[in-house]
Amino acid sequence: MNKMLVSTRRDFVKKSLVAAAGIPVFRFVGSSSNPLSRLAANDRLNIAIVGAGGRGLNNLQSVQSENVVALCDVDDVRCAEARSSFPKAAFYKDFRRMLDKESSLDAVVVSTPDHTHAVVSIAAMQRGLHVYCEKPLAHSIYELRRMKETARESGVVTQMGQQGHAFEGSRRVVEVIRSGAIGMVRELHVWTDRPAGWWPQGEERPTESHSVPDTLDWDLWQGPATERPYHPVYAPFSWRGRWDYGTGSIGDMGVHDLDSAYWALDLGLPDSARVVASSMKTSDCPPLQSIIEVDYPSRGNLPPVKLTFYDGFLHPPTDLFHGEPIPTNGSLVVGEKGTLFTRDWHGGNSPENMFLLLPKEKFESYTGPDPFLPRTEEHHLEWLDACKGGPPALSDFDYAANLSEGLLLGFLALRLGRPVQWDAANMKAIGDDDADQFIHPNFRSGWEF
Repeated sequence: MNKMLVSTRRDFVKKSLVAAAGIPVFRFVGSSSNPLSRLAANDRLNIAIVGAGGRGLNNLQSVQSENVVALCDVDDVRCAEARSSFPKAAFYKDFRRMLDKESSLDAVVVSTPDHTHAVVSIAAMQRGLHVYCEKPLAHSIYELRRMKETARESGVVTQMGQQGHAFEGSRRVVEVIRSGAIGMVRELHVWTDRPAGWWPQGEERPTESHSVPDTLDWDLWQGPATERPYHPVYAPFSWRGRWDYGTGSIGDMGVHDLDSAYWALDLGLPDSARVVASSMKTSDCPPLQSIIEVDYPSRGNLPPVKLTFYDGFLHPPTDLFHGEPIPTNGSLVVGEKGTLFTRDWHGGNSPENMFLLLPKEKFESYTGPDPFLPRTEEHHLEWLDACKGGPPALSDFDYAANLSEGLLLGFLALRLGRPVQWDAANMKAIGDDDADQFIHPNFRSGWEF
């Protein structure tokens, strides 16, 4: 039996937490490590949710232990359940008005579409508010950089919404890879079933006219993006597959699927990206399927790493799986001594979906290193605890921006239709001035940042 699979949940918990002497588990226990904390450990944060429908409703449920004092959403239909559940919370359509009026706020959860992550998060951080923002961190590389810079300047607690980062299996992946179990790594493969069956891509921009629903503020929904006529293919969900608003499958799922390996290998920023295969893209949409390569340079004595990302149910060569079933989302970290195989969009959160070491027979007696990363009860709780002065959140904007940048560079190569040589220090595609418009978009008047 592969010892990386634990037979029972009780054994799983005992091995990962109880036996990990000295490894902290995040709970609501106060600490003086965050000098900006205005609350004791047992006090409750005053929280606002921006984008209270859809994914925002899930985030709202995860932070409802706190004082939810304000809800903000541009769509009355999408936010109806949140408003019904929290009738005492003040309601706004424009987050800017909310931030100006709600002087008691401590923290903001940003659950809007990708193209408004940065403008909302930056405005909140500039007011000294802690921020939890959904993935991917932003819609463009410039926005990533500004979010990271603002977080550093303001000193607030930040976290990107990638629940798998907190799972036991994901943190165990980091420990196993860093222990040298699979040797030096030069090759990563990450794949996802998106977008097929989730949202459309490869479509032309719609030309027919549609009236804006009375329940939707279309101008606020567009935010800093290029102004376009309303069409239901954009809102409330299919924006993910549109260049102007989303980041396709590499933004939506790449952040999840790559996370553990990226963290373990400390990959930093990439130096190039290219598309090696794709179906048809349009002026409005990425293709329905693609294979993208992103190169990460050497780090100290660690070799360069090539990431290959597959979407639309494409996946790595079958022989890399050593006979194991191929799931719809996952990753392969290929080392000189073996391969670490995650069988979901994370390293595992239960014995049934924990990662495997391949070939199985080689690692049959492998037990792994002693745990050294802190454990957490839940991703949102890790952020809430950090906001109250507890241990730091491990997917803060510093980490999240760097993770997202490599994926957005791949997205840039996909949009341009040609390879990108990346000058990370100057945030520039070398010899390709046409890329500038996508690296640092021209925001609509009044929305610049």
